[in-house]
Amino acid sequence: MRPPVTASKETSSKAVFLDRDGTIIVDGNYISEPAQVELLPGAKEALQQLLAAGFQLFLFTNQSGIGRGFFPIEAAHRCNNRMVELLNLGNPLFTDVCIAPESPDQPAVYRKPNPRFINESIIKYALDRDKCWMVGDKPIDVESGLNAGIKGAMVGARKLPTELKAPVYDSLLNFAQAVTGQAR
Repeated sequence: MRPPVTASKETSSKAVFLDRDGTIIVDGNYISEPAQVELLPGAKEALQQLLAAGFQLFLFTNQSGIGRGFFPIEAAHRCNNRMVELLNLGNPLFTDVCIAPESPDQPAVYRKPNPRFINESIIKYALDRDKCWMVGDKPIDVESGLNAGIKGAMVGARKLPTELKAPVYDSLLNFAQAVTGQAR
């Protein structure tokens, strides 16, 4: 379910779609309280680098705890607001946000690997598919990007199935450094 859109002033045609849990913040298993939100090391610097390189940022997060009845969508909004507050990179930080509330056993409207949010955003914000990435800590994140015809990348210690052709980085910061040409 998408909240009201607050468009960014950025008009770049390049973008990074970002998973939340395990990519920007520590994956705490059904995070529903702002006090549970903890940034991953290097997340702030990664997003700073992407913004400085002219990328628009989009948040695309599956939150099956909503569909399972563990917490309401308002809790996810409060956690997202806390994340943005901790990042302290300005508001709005994200050009658009998609919270997919479906559980795995419910029909997928926005739930990854469905590329619907990415495809809608590409049209709405006149993005160039060749200049867009979907980044997350799970193969389903990469799959969502590839399903939309954009590049995918995985961050974290997990391995990507061989059928998904995409790079894997140790962290979001390593991804940002590689994409912006600031790799060390």
